[in-house]
Amino acid sequence: MGRGDDEEVVLGEVVGVHGVHGAVKVFSWTRPVENIFEYRQWWLVSAGAMPRPHTLLEGWRQGKGLVARLEGIEDRDAARALMGARVTIPRHALPDPESGEYYWHDLIGLRVVNADGVSLGEVEDLIETGAHDVLVVSGERERLIPFVPGEYVTRVDLAAGLLEVDWNPED
Repeated sequence: MGRGDDEEVVLGEVVGVHGVHGAVKVFSWTRPVENIFEYRQWWLVSAGAMPRPHTLLEGWRQGKGLVARLEGIEDRDAARALMGARVTIPRHALPDPESGEYYWHDLIGLRVVNADGVSLGEVEDLIETGAHDVLVVSGERERLIPFVPGEYVTRVDLAAGLLEVDWNPED
């Protein structure tokens, strides 16, 4: 289940407009949230439309949110037209994760089995809790499994699409 280099990775979403000169408010899924500004070429994907490239001119924190200026977006109406668009980049633009680290989008969809080979389902989502991330595993029922390598997560094999956990199927 390897991920292709041309796969689009969602970094965030345009959630509002800022001012009258075309700046947009952005919700970021990167950690830290300002990392979304590390990528200068954004592809904005709106429902029912083809992805369109936009060059990030500048981005900054504004209160609790983020604001960005994009090349060619120079007034409030143009910014408003981007509302709801997902901010994506091609997978190959991401830096390689360190050994033992994974991007969430690479974990979603992996089959989850315990050490005895019992299938627990698939990774549907992850939850950030502060202490550690938690896998949301959907199978015959939903399970929340802490993503703690070496303790609960014993093996991650992206190529095979498999995540092995030390987890009792009754839990």
